[in-house]
Amino acid sequence: MLSRASGETLIDQIARSLAARIDDKLLRGGARMPSIRQCAATLGVSCATVVASYDKLVARGYLESRRGAGFFVRERSPLNTPVPPAGVLDAAAQPMDVVWLIRNMFRQTPAIPAPGSGMLPAEWLDGDLVARALRDVSRQPGNLLLGYGAPQGFLPLRQQLQLKLAEMEIACPPEQIVTTVGVMQALDLVAREFVRPGETIFVDDPAYWLMFGAFAAMGMHVIGIPRLADGPDIAVLAELAALHRPRLYVINSVLHNPSSTSLSAAKAFQVLRLAEQHDFLLVEDDIYCDMHPGGAVQPATRLAALDQLRRVIYLGGFSKSLAANLRVGFIATSPERAQRLADRKMLATLTTSDIGERVVYKILSQGLYRKHAERLRARLDKVRESTYRKVEQAGLRFDPAPAGMFVWADAGCDTNLLAEKALAEGLVLAPGSLFSPRQLPSTRMRLNLATVQDERIWAFLGRALR
Repeated sequence: MLSRASGETLIDQIARSLAARIDDKLLRGGARMPSIRQCAATLGVSCATVVASYDKLVARGYLESRRGAGFFVRERSPLNTPVPPAGVLDAAAQPMDVVWLIRNMFRQTPAIPAPGSGMLPAEWLDGDLVARALRDVSRQPGNLLLGYGAPQGFLPLRQQLQLKLAEMEIACPPEQIVTTVGVMQALDLVAREFVRPGETIFVDDPAYWLMFGAFAAMGMHVIGIPRLADGPDIAVLAELAALHRPRLYVINSVLHNPSSTSLSAAKAFQVLRLAEQHDFLLVEDDIYCDMHPGGAVQPATRLAALDQLRRVIYLGGFSKSLAANLRVGFIATSPERAQRLADRKMLATLTTSDIGERVVYKILSQGLYRKHAERLRARLDKVRESTYRKVEQAGLRFDPAPAGMFVWADAGCDTNLLAEKALAEGLVLAPGSLFSPRQLPSTRMRLNLATVQDERIWAFLGRALR
């Protein structure tokens, strides 16, 4: 949809949209474009605007003009494939791997429905809340915003995080907290500090796909531990720990990605016992913690609360629930490990953004974040049952979860092939193969409760799975 209020001209908006449709193979080579008059009437713009847009696409190698016949999509070959402008990705030409999913999830030109996304849509978050905090920070004396931050992170934020952790029964003073650029930097720092190339890291299988490639790129051996409804398969964990002597085990205790299941108390004690027995550290990624209601109805068991950060390194952040663009995460751990990680962080990036950390501090300290998290949980709960019904009607099998944002659905077919079909219709699915370090074909796929509300998604799944 064109926007006259946008900072981008109508000509550029039309050219960008059409280029993306050609990149995604929605407009095939040799296809005749709508006539100038027809396109102008459809979009509600002048014929001159359409002509300028088509001419721009001709110059970039997307279209060709045939005298007396109109404009046609240019046949693509290695010699004439145009170089896309910044932000425009030839998604369909990419191999279906972790990079493929990242590129398509982060598309901005134009954004396309992403039922497999790991993020909440912008309209589900509170931009005004972040904007108000930014304005508050901008009113502070300018000299406070011009220098480097503290290596361990903005102290008032770390003091606020101490209170947040205490609510989860994790005792952690500010000097044991190190802020990071999101949880991914936290994982990177921990892996680089405590694992050497050739050593082994355990991860859940399935699990968050981005860390597989990151760890492998560091030369580390990544092994998946089968994830069950109440936590890891303890028998397999015990066997593989004795065989491979891992240095770390990265685990989601609460609202596991992609299944939205949580660790039982019994499994938590068994995991801690095995970590002690085989001398490996547990890295507890709790990025989805604020989407879990907690309390007596749905108690959440956290390894860090049971262990009190002796063998557990706890990771948290606000990219999923507040604003991904702020990129504020943190590590909570023992005093000795916190100092080592702060030093490692200085060697990598000196410090993190003091401005982003001040914004998150404002939101937390003013008591606004708690209400925001409650609204997110309520909105997810509102669509949960109706979405589960649609999943069943589409012919997908799944185990419903009482909280969280994901459905780990079984399509009964190779979801890599299903994702290819979906992309041809302008939809981004997240096939199950990407969530395993082995990357083998899978019948599973991840669906996001917040991003599957578009009826086009269910229409596609209904056709594709029949």
